[in-house]
Amino acid sequence: MKKYILLLLVFAAMIKFLKAQPNIVLIISDDHAYQAISAYGGSLPGTPNIDRIATQGALFNKAYVTNSICGPSRACILTGKYSHINGFRDNENSTFDFRQDNFAKRLQRAGYQTAWIGKMHLGNNPPEGFNYYNILPDQGQYYNPEFILPGNKTKQYTGYVTDVVTDVAQDWLEHRDKSKPFCLVIGHKATHRTWMPALEDLGRYDSLQFKLPDDFYDTYDTRKAAAIQDMTIAKTMRLAHDLKIYEPNDSLAIENSVSRMTKEQKEKWFAYYAQVMADFDAKKHSGNDLTEWKY
Repeated sequence: MKKYILLLLVFAAMIKFLKAQPNIVLIISDDHAYQAISAYGGSLPGTPNIDRIATQGALFNKAYVTNSICGPSRACILTGKYSHINGFRDNENSTFDFRQDNFAKRLQRAGYQTAWIGKMHLGNNPPEGFNYYNILPDQGQYYNPEFILPGNKTKQYTGYVTDVVTDVAQDWLEHRDKSKPFCLVIGHKATHRTWMPALEDLGRYDSLQFKLPDDFYDTYDTRKAAAIQDMTIAKTMRLAHDLKIYEPNDSLAIENSVSRMTKEQKEKWFAYYAQVMADFDAKKHSGNDLTEWKY
């Protein structure tokens, strides 16, 4: 009899566990290579906060994305479908059809309160499946970004986009309906090109010398398709657009991202990059030396 009572208690506990609705937080960084995360053995300076999450959770050492392009990858996460089925194949010519099913809609039907805050970049259709959203238009901006809210309302925040997204997400968590389980997607713009750091991070790693990867000068001799791609440091990393080697007050150099800064932000920004530019001009880099300087 005791055995059956024990089994009943175990069964009751399992039912209670299965009925539990855990809260879900999905944090997405943009174009962030796994090699840059020290929890995965990366040799760069380190990502202690990401590592802290990893030590309390799980590492995926044999995981693959359905599509590695940023917008299509989000569409695959939302729908569980391949890109040619969910309809969002690329960032330039696709608009996500929110009328199709997605995991947020399923969670809503299960009683969840759902929200997406930050970068979504799935076209111009209003998001469906979310009780609340506060998202960047298209790629968004690093400094003083604008956001789109329900009802096609817009709001501009002062500050750096990573801080803004985090603060808005924290505010939503504090003011949500506490009687319901929740699912929150936090979409960060960083570390997407054009790689604009926060002001407090300017020059953070200037004293470090990073080792060139073993395949830095790979010629792709045995891989013809890879040889014609156009995403190399030598060919495609642009001095003004990517590395901020531009004349002071040249706001067009990086997609008007500097022109939207406040006076105080601009002063700190140009003061730092004037030093970088002076160093660049003095050394007169060319050839492989220039490529390695860019790296």
